[in-house]
Amino acid sequence: MIDEKQRKILGIVMAAILLVSMYFVAREGAAYVNADKVLSEQHKGEKICVVIDAGHGGADPGKVGINGALEKDINLQIAMLVKDFLEAADIEVVMTRTDDGGLYDDNTSNKKVQDMKRRIAIIEEAKPHIVVSIHQNSYQEEYVHGAQVFYYTGSATGKYLAELIQKRFVAGVDPNNKREAKANDSYYLLKKTSVPIVIVECGFLSNRGEAEKLNSRTYQEQAAWAVHMGVLQYLNSK
Repeated sequence: MIDEKQRKILGIVMAAILLVSMYFVAREGAAYVNADKVLSEQHKGEKICVVIDAGHGGADPGKVGINGALEKDINLQIAMLVKDFLEAADIEVVMTRTDDGGLYDDNTSNKKVQDMKRRIAIIEEAKPHIVVSIHQNSYQEEYVHGAQVFYYTGSATGKYLAELIQKRFVAGVDPNNKREAKANDSYYLLKKTSVPIVIVECGFLSNRGEAEKLNSRTYQEQAAWAVHMGVLQYLNSK
């Protein structure tokens, strides 16, 4: 039986736990409130636009997972979730693709080149504030895992956006992920896009555990939520 002293101690502990929980809930809510306030102010002059690029598609499956999953499918599923989350925050979203097809003509000699050029054309026409390209990673050794965000070398705004999204992945998806946002000067989209852009590698399809997670709706929602929260934080700061 709990005596009066123990009951008081238990009450103090429970109150402390409640306060900590309320702090984290309030902090997440503040990100929404602050972002919505900034976005509302910006709506007076212009609509906030974000391009979401679901990598690969059509004849190009991207990486093939250790479990047979195709990167192009997972990319599209996560990208569509990001779209839904951002639109709920009253952000205009332009998708480079919304179905399984690639962005090329069937009779073209180099489908990959045409596909990439058309993605760039969509981005340039949309004139977005930022671009987020969704991908999955792979490596020859199965133990390698963890989401990682890439930005174009030398782009301060791209680096900032990448770091925000990377932190959201660590905080909300995988606290054990030690990866950091990384510069890259070889990815075509990063080189050819004139606005801030990041490539989000949501996980490794070559890692069996992560490949299974990436195929689950729950994990896809967590990844999409991390991306959209990073985007909102970026827009809020600007």
